[in-house]
Amino acid sequence: MAWMAAIAIFEDDTLMRSLLTEWLAAEGHAVSGCRNDGAPACASPDLLIVAVYMPRHSGIEQLRYARGRHPGVPIIAISGQFRPRMDCAGSAARALGVDRVIAKPMSRETLVHAVQSVIGP
Repeated sequence: MAWMAAIAIFEDDTLMRSLLTEWLAAEGHAVSGCRNDGAPACASPDLLIVAVYMPRHSGIEQLRYARGRHPGVPIIAISGQFRPRMDCAGSAARALGVDRVIAKPMSRETLVHAVQSVIGP
């Protein structure tokens, strides 16, 4: 049996959060959505997916919040403000202090590949 990762998604958009949850659950991962308003954090995730530049939170504040709740856990940042085909592990990821960046909208394949590249298949 394949290893199942616990993935926490910090995303304000309900439809996007549902879609990401559906895609990752279909890959066999345990996925939970986290609130961004100080609610209790998700329990012990193996990976965080954090939407940045959201309406009520600046990107850096959201990443700090997620990192503070889950120190040492790898992060994939997603945003509609990232350029499509941006190098997912390049300078933008390093500048934000995350493992990967993904532009929204994204394909299922792009998301799954990024997750696998960070935590393995």
